[in-house]
This record gives sequence, C-alpha cells and structure tokens, in this order.
Amino acid sequence: MAKATFGAGCFWGVESAFRQAKGVTDAAVGYMGGTLAHPTYEDVCTDRTGHAEVVQLDYDPAQTSYQELLRVFFDTHDPTTLNRQGPDYGKQYRSVIFFHDAEQERAARKMKEELDGAGRFPRKIVTQIAPASDFWRAEEYHQRYFEKRGIAACRAH
Repeated sequence: MAKATFGAGCFWGVESAFRQAKGVTDAAVGYMGGTLAHPTYEDVCTDRTGHAEVVQLDYDPAQTSYQELLRVFFDTHDPTTLNRQGPDYGKQYRSVIFFHDAEQERAARKMKEELDGAGRFPRKIVTQIAPASDFWRAEEYHQRYFEKRGIAACRAH
C-alpha cells in the first residue's frame, strides 16, 4: 500500500472522485500544509492557518499507478485558478499535490510540465507541489460527506 495526498478545492467532491478510482482502498479528508496543530474546519476557514483542504488516499500500486491518480487529480478540478475552485476561494481551496517521496515529486512535476506544454488548459497551471507534512483528519461529519447525504457522486473523467 502507498499514500497520496491532493488538494483540489472543497474536499467533499475530491474525496468522492478518488473513492471511485481503481486501486484506491481508502480515502480521508483533512488538512495539510499549515502552521496550526490540530486545526478545525473553522480554523482553516479563517484562511490564516495556511492549510489546504486535502484528500489523503491509501492505494494499491499493483492496481493503479501514481500517474493515474495524478490524471484523476487534474481531471477533477481547474488547476489554473489560484486559491479558488468554483465559488470557493481562499488558500484552503488551492490546487496542491503533497508528495510523500522523491518518485511522487518527480511524477507530479513531470505531469504538470507535460500538461502545460500540451496546452490542455487555457491558462498556466498554478498547482503547488510540496512535501507532505502532518495530515490532520477533518471532523467526522466531513468524511464521506456525499455518501452520508445521498448526493450523487462526482465522476472522474
């Protein structure tokens, strides 16, 4: 098993998309990349802690590659908007890949460069690529949010 951590806006839809991805065995929503230990949702929403809303995945590399997870990541949000996804804005909604090892960092940088070079998006990709830090699991009511409310799941492209 391996870990991957992505921030792509509000974590509810991102979690839903990744739960459908082949090889993902578990997903949890939470916060990463900030300065406050044990942040709450209310703390993160102040836009002063530096955390991003993220989804941390456990996945089986025998069933899927990290590159495939990167494809899901780039397909489920707009990586060209700085600190914003749709109507949500603030640093907590930034596009960010938190890598867990050098191989993940290389793969993330390579895919970002390739996508920018291919002109897939109308503007330059602003996704941050940063080392993973402490993952703070979000409150339980945020976990599997769409499932609990019977909301149709987001579909990864």
